[in-house]
Amino acid sequence: MNYARMVIEKEAPEEYGYGRIRYNLSESSIADQKLSDIGLALPDLTLFYGEHRGDKDLRALIAAQDKGLSPGDVLVTAGAAGALFIIATALLSASDHLVVVRPNYATNIETPKAIGCAISYVDLDFDQSFAVDIDRVKAELRPNSKLISVTCPHNPTGTMMTRADLDALVALAESRKCRLLVDETYRDLSYGARLPSAASLSPAAISVCSLSKAFGIPGIRIGWLVIRDPQLQETFLAAKEQIGICGSVIDEAIARSTLERRDAFLASLLPEMARRRDIVQDWIDGEKLVDWVRPQGGVVGFPRLNVDAGFDLDKFYTRLLEQHGTYVGPGHWFEMPKRFFRLGFGWPTEAELRGGLAAISAALRG
Repeated sequence: MNYARMVIEKEAPEEYGYGRIRYNLSESSIADQKLSDIGLALPDLTLFYGEHRGDKDLRALIAAQDKGLSPGDVLVTAGAAGALFIIATALLSASDHLVVVRPNYATNIETPKAIGCAISYVDLDFDQSFAVDIDRVKAELRPNSKLISVTCPHNPTGTMMTRADLDALVALAESRKCRLLVDETYRDLSYGARLPSAASLSPAAISVCSLSKAFGIPGIRIGWLVIRDPQLQETFLAAKEQIGICGSVIDEAIARSTLERRDAFLASLLPEMARRRDIVQDWIDGEKLVDWVRPQGGVVGFPRLNVDAGFDLDKFYTRLLEQHGTYVGPGHWFEMPKRFFRLGFGWPTEAELRGGLAAISAALRG
């Protein structure tokens, strides 16, 4: 493994210093929750080694979200990042190849790079509404392709595949004897119909999710992977055991309690996040220098700056942060041009969101 720090992590707001940021629009989750915010109280837990696959009741709650899944199909991991690391290191070697739909969550690119395998990118196009081109994915596959990697709802654009596109990717993976990895971290934050978990559709598909983004509890480091292939699930379990044996029984108890309240929590959260999305839409409708593809899920969008070639983008981001105290996720976090940036509308307060949007407009005009 040839590790290199990810740019998105080196420039993360916690690295820069939260106290130096007035309007933080770079975050990709809802606001961070406290135990008291969501009415959780820990039982008197015995702090032993937990079940290696994850707490059985927690796995049952996860599996119950989709037809055709069982608790045995679920492996609880240290966040979605832990699941993605296990999948990449278990499936890929330096002699293998994968296809990544880009932009994508950085781990889906950087871990395969560290392994040294070949990567082909299928770049999404703003002018095509960031829609996945299935034919382009198919064209990039090779005889040694082991994995197709996508996110849905998409990070950082907030767009979603159609059910037909998801089915087509599943069929493509099955026909080419490779795996389809779908990072579904934002699936519970879908503003329309929620797609089924990819893993529920085929043993060739692997679904990854977590409680970090939609539930605002990234500090407990709970995610999971789901696959209906017992042999590969055993391989993933072996990887988890060698990395850390099991998860934290405290974290898993909080996660279990959170998912027991899942429906009520989302029922109040989704309308509020949809309203936040409308706040951004209203701003974009009145800001001629910014456009976006309206997100269909999640709490992030990926606006594009409508500026000419002579516009100094580096100075814009410096001015935005140093003069206006506003932080966004610039395009280079996702190996995209700097005229794009990730804008998070779920983490800041409404006042901070509005203040940050006004600051972007001010910084654009110098």
